[in-house]
Amino acid sequence: MIEPMTRYYFLLLSGQKEDFLEELQGLGLVDITRSEKPIDERSSALLARIEAQRRVISEIESGRDAHLKELETETVRLEKEAEDLAHWGAYEREKLIATGIPVHFYRLPEKQFRKIPTSDYAIQVVEEEGHSVRFVLLGDNAGFPAAELPAPDHTVTEARAAVAAKKDEADAYEKSLLDRRGELPALKETLHKDEQELARILAAGTAEEAVEGSVVLLTGYAPSDSTKQVEALLDRAPVVWLKKEAEAADNPPVSLRNNWFVRQFELLTKMYGSPAYDEFDPTPILGPFFLLFFAMCMGDAGYGLLLIALGWVLGKKSPSMASFSPLVMMLGGATFVVGIVLHTFFGINLYEAAWVPDGLKSIMIAGKVAGYDAQMVLAIGVGVVHICLAMVIKALCYTRKNGFLQSLSTWGWALLIVGGVILGGIALTGVLDRSVTKWALIALGAVSACGIFLFNKPGRNPLLNIGAGLWDSYNTISGLLGDVLSYLRLFALGMAGGMLGQTFNMLAGLVLQAPVPGINWLGFLVILLIGHGLNLALSCLGAFVHPLRLTFVEYFKNSGYEGTGRAYNPLK
Repeated sequence: MIEPMTRYYFLLLSGQKEDFLEELQGLGLVDITRSEKPIDERSSALLARIEAQRRVISEIESGRDAHLKELETETVRLEKEAEDLAHWGAYEREKLIATGIPVHFYRLPEKQFRKIPTSDYAIQVVEEEGHSVRFVLLGDNAGFPAAELPAPDHTVTEARAAVAAKKDEADAYEKSLLDRRGELPALKETLHKDEQELARILAAGTAEEAVEGSVVLLTGYAPSDSTKQVEALLDRAPVVWLKKEAEAADNPPVSLRNNWFVRQFELLTKMYGSPAYDEFDPTPILGPFFLLFFAMCMGDAGYGLLLIALGWVLGKKSPSMASFSPLVMMLGGATFVVGIVLHTFFGINLYEAAWVPDGLKSIMIAGKVAGYDAQMVLAIGVGVVHICLAMVIKALCYTRKNGFLQSLSTWGWALLIVGGVILGGIALTGVLDRSVTKWALIALGAVSACGIFLFNKPGRNPLLNIGAGLWDSYNTISGLLGDVLSYLRLFALGMAGGMLGQTFNMLAGLVLQAPVPGINWLGFLVILLIGHGLNLALSCLGAFVHPLRLTFVEYFKNSGYEGTGRAYNPLK
């Protein structure tokens, strides 16, 4: 959910501005609206220094920097040069020059070389490779029917020595970067102080001056549940202050407050954009559905166990990635559960396995529904629920922003689609009589049509409303059809991953049947490890990208989510 914000106005003497901002920074709760770009020479210099510090810290942490990349590039160039020189063989270049006999280097296609009257020239073939010939011509080459190559300026032995020296230089420099890791705490502390100073400068730059510059006015925001801490500081500070509840027109910063589970998915919401202050936070809906979509795209219980193990390792062994550990383990757990339901375990079809208990098979989704694969019907059903939920949320959000009368068209579509789906589901169960269902659908359509065609914009000419309703109907119906079909990717990706895993199992089984004891088992394990490792990587990529696409395109579009808010960024 979006935390309510309180807007504060601070009036103080201009000479006390820096000290006051430093106190707010120590509190770490007040977001002072500030420029994102430098505002003067001091802030420009400070920003350049911060960027340089971040670059140095990143280079030391990764053990790589621009100079090391240059050394590696130069090593590759020297290796290629040495490889080219190796074709000419080893020769004593200085002695050859001392003879005074000109030496000319050539490389020609074999067919062209065979046509040259070699008896007329002093030619020595150095190498025949594929369909080309390398050779040297001694003495005068006047009239020779081929373009001469530049003479090598050093030997292959010298080139290989240069490669070795450059590699040693790169290794030594890389070691020096690793040795500098002890400097990181001091560098990060300096960076932190500079970032604090820059934040204060940018915040101070937004102050409005009054009384010939002797008084300044600052504006800031803080979560409404932190008013006691903020006001305790303000009562001690030499400042006159006022407060009011923030409104959407103020464009206040947005802070999300969710439970532990939903917080794991806030990163995905912010990838699209923070909600505006008068929008709904989409994360509570995004989280469970993304978890389900990811698991359906993976579709393999065995891979779910591997993800759980990976999440545990990240939490224990990788401090920089530990914050992602809970999310990875949750995704793994969901994948394991859904993989069991979709009856796939490392490419093995559990539903067809004789050793799987019948009780476990009873929860698995298999077979056909109305002639279609049951898992495909499940994917479409999940998509319909997702879009219906989006339409209801859109109607609620528009009502809160624009009022009920201005949202009748949105409510008409929500009522028609969601109500139609619910009535259709009830009709399939046979609970209602056909005639009752028929009249319920007619009533539903009539009420929805009023909102869609007659009252989509109250007070406007009814004919214009009808025309606008017809255009809106075309766009909505055609869009919804494509949106629903997009959810087939949940079925397709899960099926593709399962079939690929099954193929690797089959290949490993064929190798295991080879009559070579020991080697057959080695090949069996290698194919399984590499095959399933590759399949896991591909499945994870698809299971992340496609659910994100279903959320950002299908769900956000139908829910009216814009994500134009600015994130809460207090001075800290």
